[in-house]
Amino acid sequence: MAKILSAFNKINSLRERYYQASNGQDALILLLAEAEVAEQVYNSNAIENSTLTLEETEKILLQIDLDRFITEREIFEAKNLARVVSYINKKAKEKELNLDVILSLHKMLLANIRDDVAGRFRRINEYVRVGSHIAPQSAEVVERLEKMLADYNAASHENIIKRIAKLHLVFEYTHPFIDGNGRIGRVINNYLLIREGFVPINIKFIDRQKYYAAFREFDIKGSTLVMEEIVAKALTNSYHKRLAYLEGKKIITLLDYAKINKISHSNLINKAHRQTIEAFLEKNIWKIGVANK
Repeated sequence: MAKILSAFNKINSLRERYYQASNGQDALILLLAEAEVAEQVYNSNAIENSTLTLEETEKILLQIDLDRFITEREIFEAKNLARVVSYINKKAKEKELNLDVILSLHKMLLANIRDDVAGRFRRINEYVRVGSHIAPQSAEVVERLEKMLADYNAASHENIIKRIAKLHLVFEYTHPFIDGNGRIGRVINNYLLIREGFVPINIKFIDRQKYYAAFREFDIKGSTLVMEEIVAKALTNSYHKRLAYLEGKKIITLLDYAKINKISHSNLINKAHRQTIEAFLEKNIWKIGVANK
């Protein structure tokens, strides 16, 4: 509890810096959001077992031919999710999240992939299983999601880390769709963060084992602690990245930073993973902003 409270206080401090640094920099903020779309798409799809690399994802979004055969499904998964990510970046502040919004995002995500199930919840006799977890019956889906949103809104006095973590776990436990649950769940996280005046997060493919562990912990104990830690670190990382650019710092790799300052690179990597230094992961490389001399 104390650990998450400390992370929340740190995020609030970073958020304040972000608001100060972002004044008059709308063009740069938009550029950062657009540049991050491919990373959002790559990581979210990779968690769902897509074979696309980050470079291949970028090429698909730029409509550049790839060097190997890619299934039509994977191409649409990349393009559709990019469309959803870009859409919520622009539209999240305009409309409160409700079931109709969730369904419209899902329809956008699965267009030309599974048109038979796109934009609708599971129906009678439609079951889904993830590992050993069998999702609740379809008849329970709407009621569970309505309660999920009501609980989230009722807990507005609690910190955003706990609220997002719990909502994400409940959504994924419910698994309301036949397909696309993980990707829509992560999109919803960002929809709500943007609405609440925070920056979006990017749950990384390299953290997938801990991410899976968070669901197991919730299934077995009903605990949200591991997911809270994931959300807190992702949000901190997102602020570190944006602040490095908005505050006009020189951005270098953590390896170069270690060489310049004659510090152990492995020690810095450990600190970066814990987010105890203002490092951030960009295109799978740890970087840090340093003040220009």
